[in-house]
Amino acid sequence: MLFPKTKRFTLGQKIDEVTLATIEYVIFAGYATKERKLPILEKAIVNVNLLKILLRLAKDTNALDNRKYIALEQSILEIGRMLGGWKRSL
Repeated sequence: MLFPKTKRFTLGQKIDEVTLATIEYVIFAGYATKERKLPILEKAIVNVNLLKILLRLAKDTNALDNRKYIALEQSILEIGRMLGGWKRSL
């Protein structure tokens, strides 16, 4: 994702960190025992919600245009639904 230079090392970096942490949690949950899955999944869900807020902030500060925001938001919503379904199945 290309951010303006003024936002690249603040908001852009934070979005990258949260995204990577979410991926890590999903991988950890996939390999965890049934008893340990739920807390890890809950952390992943919290990170997805944080990512939604950060993306909205990026759009509001004009670091993202509306077209990119809409595409990313749809992907994030789908990921949230998938994680929620996984959590409910436990």
